[in-house]
Amino acid sequence: MERLLVPVPLETPARPVPPAPVRAFLKEAGERIETFVHDRGAGALPAFVPSDSLRVYGALRAIAAGHLAPERTLCEWGSGFGVVAGLASMLGFRAWGIEIEPELVQQAESLAADFGLDAAFACGTYVPHGGEAFTDEVSEFAWLKPGGADGHAALERDPDEFGVIFAYPWPGEEAVVEALFDRFAAEGALLLTWRGREGLSLHRRTTRPGAARAPRR
Repeated sequence: MERLLVPVPLETPARPVPPAPVRAFLKEAGERIETFVHDRGAGALPAFVPSDSLRVYGALRAIAAGHLAPERTLCEWGSGFGVVAGLASMLGFRAWGIEIEPELVQQAESLAADFGLDAAFACGTYVPHGGEAFTDEVSEFAWLKPGGADGHAALERDPDEFGVIFAYPWPGEEAVVEALFDRFAAEGALLLTWRGREGLSLHRRTTRPGAARAPRR
């Protein structure tokens, strides 16, 4: 059966105004990220580039308010400091993150714990078992190389158990992330990606052409 990724229209304000707890969380996350990058200097992790968290928050809020996801569960692929997973938790999602760098997993766990957020993180690759062939053309990127611990297995959750998957693909990774999502995500699940200057992109996985929106539950 042919699978499809269907674009989903998403209208969000350019700079949404979140409630005070979210603003406090984003402020603290930004300060910790800035300190981390400063302290690491030239040794900063090359694959660690935060997305525009405020705009991602606006998108997640719109997804929640519009009941666009088949269920309120989210996994952040390449979670870094876990900011997106934390925002999702604050919006009522059950949230998880997968990150290949142990140091970043520790930072994400600390940030979530300090704000009392129900978000769990695993150290490993977000490439599911059986998805290694999709990474062949971009194997120079260490965080997409085959091998290593399977982050989904560490979370004890399969990729098709999430209503939303968020990723910030590195240049050249976009097609790989979409292919992995198309192969492993559940029918009706959403893929939300931040693409730098291109902004946010939202797609739904479906086997039904023309189905841009899943029925509400």
